[in-house]
Amino acid sequence: MQLFPFGGSVVNTSLKVAGDKFDEAIVKYIKKKHNIMIGERTAEDLKVNIGCVFPKIQDTEMDIRGRDLITGLPKTITIRSSEMLEALIEPAMMIVDAVHSVLERTPPELASDISDKGIYMTGGGCLVDGLDKLLQEKTGINVMIAQDAVSCVALGTGKALENLDALDGKAKK
Repeated sequence: MQLFPFGGSVVNTSLKVAGDKFDEAIVKYIKKKHNIMIGERTAEDLKVNIGCVFPKIQDTEMDIRGRDLITGLPKTITIRSSEMLEALIEPAMMIVDAVHSVLERTPPELASDISDKGIYMTGGGCLVDGLDKLLQEKTGINVMIAQDAVSCVALGTGKALENLDALDGKAKK
């Protein structure tokens, strides 16, 4: 996940604790709480479909299959979004702490711009339900999710590479 303030100035800080850490936290939680081993794909499905890091108005649920660690046999269980909140809050707070750390090191003029104009989040990890609300609540800064959050950084990087001369301040020939 990456954070970009609105407007002309840009602070690009990748937060590596996002997507993979969320998936790892889900696998660990399901194993500890339900004694069921699930794979990364199931964890990703849970994250995408019912995962949240901010309390939902209505608890949603999803059936998953995994291997019962006691019997060794396949087992189906129902997981609720409230459980996903419990599973995902630790890595979510790591993101909040990383954002606080970046904001503390940001030059005053840029910090003022960020405070006034807000923050864009990009990357798949930012799509976890409620992460924008959690960050906004904890920082007091308006947080928005970028359009096409999953691929916009890659697309922008591609465009930048096509125009390296312009980025270097040199005229194209």
